[in-house]
Amino acid sequence: MKDLFDFGKKIDDYAVMGNPISHSKSPSIHTLFAEQTDQSILYTAIHVDVGGFKQAVGNFAAAGGKGLNITVPFKQEAWALVTERSERAERAGAVNTIKIEDEQLFGDNTDGVGLVNDLTVNHSIELEGKDILLMGAGGAARGVLIPLLKQNPASLFIANRTPDKAKDLADDFADAGNISGGGYDAIAELKFDVVINATAASLQGDLPPLPETLLNDNASCYDMMYSAKPTHFMRWAKEHNAAKVLDGLGMLVEQAAESFHIWRGVRPETKTVIEKLRKELLA
Repeated sequence: MKDLFDFGKKIDDYAVMGNPISHSKSPSIHTLFAEQTDQSILYTAIHVDVGGFKQAVGNFAAAGGKGLNITVPFKQEAWALVTERSERAERAGAVNTIKIEDEQLFGDNTDGVGLVNDLTVNHSIELEGKDILLMGAGGAARGVLIPLLKQNPASLFIANRTPDKAKDLADDFADAGNISGGGYDAIAELKFDVVINATAASLQGDLPPLPETLLNDNASCYDMMYSAKPTHFMRWAKEHNAAKVLDGLGMLVEQAAESFHIWRGVRPETKTVIEKLRKELLA
């Protein structure tokens, strides 16, 4: 890392905690951000045993750590542990970013803004006034709803294999915009401008029963998962003539950039980092 061991230069510690964690790209991403912005940080990955999250965070803070990213399965525990939360973290019911300052833990959730930035900035997809379908009603879906609704879409429909779960989630966010939910049978006659897959099912070759007429002209399809090859949902989207078919690698980098900005007060450039990760993934 640039200037990492310069004498007299203070290095701040950051990390990602999860289980499993060996696959995490976060150390590479934040190291690139630090080099790009001339920030003196050391970012590592920490494997945390189930049941040991609170102690792990306490130990990291006591040792002078400045901030954490939190991944599965600890995002809900992090939400309960922090002393203060952002609005988007409060509504998401999960925290993926912790800033440590004066023994206080500030919790945020950057997943939704990462998704929105990737869609709107990197791929020039307009969300305002559009009809959006969000597939899945789990934690990944909940975490992106507030940032999506703040883009003022015409409508946002949550579809889930368990209809009541989608309806309950929509009810939880009814104050934030035109949102509804139900089973996949409820979208049989509907068309959408943007379809977002917030489930991991397509990585296993599984796909909900999507209507053949689901997509409007010039529709965009986005899978929040990513892999070296197109996911099952991405292949479906291409077969149904979606104008743009995208995976979630950009979201990964954009949510990391938002975390970096929360910690360091500077916003890194993301395009070159996304391109580097894409090349590594394809290799």
